[in-house]
Amino acid sequence: MRGRDRKQEQLYSYVSIEQRVPQEHPLRGIRKIADEVLTGLSPRFSKMYAELGRPSIPPEQLLRALMLQGLYTIRSERQLMEQLDYNLLYRWFVGLSMDDPVWVPTVFTKNRDRLLEADIANGFFAQVMSIARREKLLSEEHFTVDGTLLEAWASLKSFKKKGDQSEPPTDDPGNPTVNFHGEKRSNQTHQSTTDPDARLYRKGLGKEARLSYMGHLVMDNRHGLVVKADVTIASGTAEADCAIDMLKQLKRKGIHPKTVGADKWYDQSKVVKALRKLKITPHVAQKDDERYTAIDARTTRHAGYLISQQKRKLIEQVFGWKKVVAMLRKLHHRGKRKVGWIFVFVSALFNIMRINNLRTA
Repeated sequence: MRGRDRKQEQLYSYVSIEQRVPQEHPLRGIRKIADEVLTGLSPRFSKMYAELGRPSIPPEQLLRALMLQGLYTIRSERQLMEQLDYNLLYRWFVGLSMDDPVWVPTVFTKNRDRLLEADIANGFFAQVMSIARREKLLSEEHFTVDGTLLEAWASLKSFKKKGDQSEPPTDDPGNPTVNFHGEKRSNQTHQSTTDPDARLYRKGLGKEARLSYMGHLVMDNRHGLVVKADVTIASGTAEADCAIDMLKQLKRKGIHPKTVGADKWYDQSKVVKALRKLKITPHVAQKDDERYTAIDARTTRHAGYLISQQKRKLIEQVFGWKKVVAMLRKLHHRGKRKVGWIFVFVSALFNIMRINNLRTA
């Protein structure tokens, strides 16, 4: 018998939003870890808000919504609010009932900035790492370091000479014609008016220069978990300087790396000497020309060196996921502080996914 195509809506639903989410859905495991992390952050949340006044967006729901934005490649807060309005899976994950109204995008952004002021991203990351240590998922001996360019949310047209007060051409107010061919431009003499913290930088010879930041990671070699994340101003020495600084921070926290893997860019005497001074064996990939390498046979002869060279490639998976899925290839935030906040938060989100996958396996 053919069913009838009924157009009338039912007044009540007797199936709860909890029942609509399949028990084997991967978001259930991620939600369980996220709730544990947010419970640990509850005392910090209490200090952020006054006891009197109008209630704000609960910080737990706000952070879960930001997690969804990274997991499902939602390009803006406005689109996130739109999908929260009709997607029951998203509502369940955030903690909204089927009848709860969604937030205004500008209100959501304002409340997110409050988390930035309280430096919640680093606290969130620390809580995730405590779970990884408790479940013994970290080796705490063998690590990998690397850096990547993050393209800033600023156009090359905004890269103007410092102190230049000239008016832009009036041919197109929204996107004026700018001819900078033949003009010598550098970070010493020019600055972006859109994002002053961004710097003009190119990755290598033959590559185009772009306004960028530089993201840095330290990764555990056992399961590919991020143990340290940071964002710096893009420069030729930022990768080496930040890598050494992050390893020093790990030592101050009681983690003592024995080996650190890295690609050929780190094969320079300054980096190798700094690692040896920290009593860390530099498992750095050798340059092709033996005349310019700082790595010798006392390092490469050991079997652990080959293992580090295999494991260090896992860090590229982290960068790839961040840029493609979490949309960090082209940043959506301006200013080093906001970019750093998002970079650390997305690193914690990646770790939550990895921990959930390891639990499932």
